[in-house]
Amino acid sequence: MKTVNRYTLMAICAMALTTSSCDFEEVNTNQFEMTEEEGTRDDFAVGGLITALEKTVIPVGTQADDTGVINQYQIAFNLSADSWSGYFGQNNSWSGGNNNTSYFLVDGWVAETYKCTYTNALNAWKKLKKASEDNNTPEVFALAQVLKISAWHKALESFGPIPYTHAADASMNIPFDSEKDVYTAMFKDLTEAIEVLTEKAENGVSIMKNYDAVYAGDAAKWVRYANSLMLRLAMRVRFADNEMAQKYATQALNQTYGVMTDQKDEAKMGTGAGLVFRNNIQWLADQYNETRMGTSMVSYLVGYEDPRLSAYFQPVDESCTYGIEAFDGEKYQGVPLGHTKGQNSTYENFSKPNITASTPTYWLRASEVYFLRAEAALVWGGEFGDAESLYEQGIQMSFDENGIKSSVDSYMYSGKTPIADVVSHWRYGFNNPAPCETTVEFDGSQEDKLEKIMIQKWIALYPNGQEAWTEWRRTGYPVLHKVSTNRGSSQGATVEGGIRRMIYPVSFYQTQDGKEIYDNALKLFNNGNGGQDRSDTRLWWDCK
Repeated sequence: MKTVNRYTLMAICAMALTTSSCDFEEVNTNQFEMTEEEGTRDDFAVGGLITALEKTVIPVGTQADDTGVINQYQIAFNLSADSWSGYFGQNNSWSGGNNNTSYFLVDGWVAETYKCTYTNALNAWKKLKKASEDNNTPEVFALAQVLKISAWHKALESFGPIPYTHAADASMNIPFDSEKDVYTAMFKDLTEAIEVLTEKAENGVSIMKNYDAVYAGDAAKWVRYANSLMLRLAMRVRFADNEMAQKYATQALNQTYGVMTDQKDEAKMGTGAGLVFRNNIQWLADQYNETRMGTSMVSYLVGYEDPRLSAYFQPVDESCTYGIEAFDGEKYQGVPLGHTKGQNSTYENFSKPNITASTPTYWLRASEVYFLRAEAALVWGGEFGDAESLYEQGIQMSFDENGIKSSVDSYMYSGKTPIADVVSHWRYGFNNPAPCETTVEFDGSQEDKLEKIMIQKWIALYPNGQEAWTEWRRTGYPVLHKVSTNRGSSQGATVEGGIRRMIYPVSFYQTQDGKEIYDNALKLFNNGNGGQDRSDTRLWWDCK
């Protein structure tokens, strides 16, 4: 097994910045997928592919993977969406500050994001499709469809148009579909998968129990997860196509098994299928000494006197003199996004994520679903329920998920607001004003209430930075601290607008066939009016 340590990672990062392209075949090959020989052993031909596909939804590995998957996750997610979401700051500024955290999109890094959100799931899904057809096991393909969409919607929401409707074709040169067409196809695929899985659930049939690391084959839980995923995607397209959004939100909520309502419904990768998965973020914080609390989290959690503060982050090191004293008597401090100060002992002593190696990696939790429902109730009313009640249930569920016993009423009606986060230091200092004056209480105009829902959803989603960044782009909430240094202006990034999408890897247009597909993909932006491959080009659903 090839070992990749953090010094190798630094070398890879440097190479990515000095190399103008990456190999197209490499971007489209899953190096962590089982071989054909491995696939024939111990009934892995199908079961092992389910586990492999689950491991691609959010990259996660075991001790046997050494740091390979951890480094994958860092480059693909932690140094982009996890940071852009406001959750984390980094005690490093790779390549003199020219990297994703300062909005300069590194080609090798965005290529890794594409691999992690799209390519790594492709071959396992295609093999499961064929196996299901060969063995007449539609429930296996239904599960594969749900897992594929769980991974690919991240690619869709990171880059824009992707290959979808022809993804199973035996070709390396597959045309891209428009975003609206992909969402339409995803809703259709989810609908069909849910129908198959529901029949199995009603008859007490387990699906790949020994290989399912998420729900151990529980078909009913997979149906609730798939409905919740449908609700997530329905709300995603609300501003672009209200009719589509309302149709599939209604369908998800009214389906026989409905959506997640309880903590036991959450989808996560911790232990399962005979495996113990490691948390990537813990390694990046404790072993690499890089991932730290983001300053926006300081402003909101300390300002609101949020009891989840200590569940999410550790106090500063005892030698640190720059912490802000919080309501719990401890001191916390975050690292600003996009700084160019390099790795240093000052930021190293700031607050680490309170995440252990055994903390599960969460895909979707019940608290998120309550906030999705609260937004649906806010804008559509009627059968969607009472927005305030669902909002409060979302906060309560997030408290429960994090072992918090504090009163939700006391939290909601405290009148507290976010605070400024200021550090006075000649080199490492910063001055971030309070991002807003919004309280937790569910009052004000409809827009005020949407902001409150999104702030609490953002807090509850932690540490799922990919989903948080996507929802921030969709709604504009919560208001986050601005990047310290914008090195991505030539690619379109602005301090105010941030990164709206990732640019496609250079390898996509290095061959004649690839260039034709790439050019056609760009024509799909802006409802078919075309757009540039820039980080300020807004995606179809990012239109509020």
